[in-house]
Amino acid sequence: MDMMTANTGWIEVVCGPMFSGKSEELIRRLRRARIARKRVQVFKPVLDDRYSLTEIVSHGAIRMPSETVQDAAEILKKLDWRTEVVGVDEANFFGTPLIDLAQQLADSGKQVIIAGLDTDFMGRPFAPMPELLALAESIAKTLAICMRCGNPAKHTQRLVESTDLIVVGAAGMYEARCRRCFEPGVPKQESFEFLRPGAARTTAAD
Repeated sequence: MDMMTANTGWIEVVCGPMFSGKSEELIRRLRRARIARKRVQVFKPVLDDRYSLTEIVSHGAIRMPSETVQDAAEILKKLDWRTEVVGVDEANFFGTPLIDLAQQLADSGKQVIIAGLDTDFMGRPFAPMPELLALAESIAKTLAICMRCGNPAKHTQRLVESTDLIVVGAAGMYEARCRRCFEPGVPKQESFEFLRPGAARTTAAD
């Protein structure tokens, strides 16, 4: 449902951990805008090449055509002045320049819908999401299911060794974790000794 009157812009933010349905919710809102016969443009970062180079794709395989851009400035260059609704996926790939862009677009009368992670692999606020949350007229926080215990999950657990802030990946590299099960950074791996082929076996009878 549109929140504002015609010619008034606003910002909507959908945030949460990976596997929580952020992209699905973004696509749902953009499809509703198209049903309402609004002009829609959708953008995603060129870094996000996990499932498609020309579509937003949720982890549940829901798709929507999109334009890829290198940075927030390129969104403005590719924007059609007639566009009424601007969708941006993976906001955390664009950094702080997305903040001013979102403000500029909303001030010019456009509906801006942004989806992205609100915390990083250390559990810290993930720019530019904190600032966008403060500026937005509408906020939706999605939760995933903890892969360890099944409780509601608010964190994205990185499973691969890296200290880089952005490491592109999906299942196998990340999983959702609740507050209790989350380990900031990379989980500590327990060491197990496996019996090598041909090694001597001991039994209770020995």
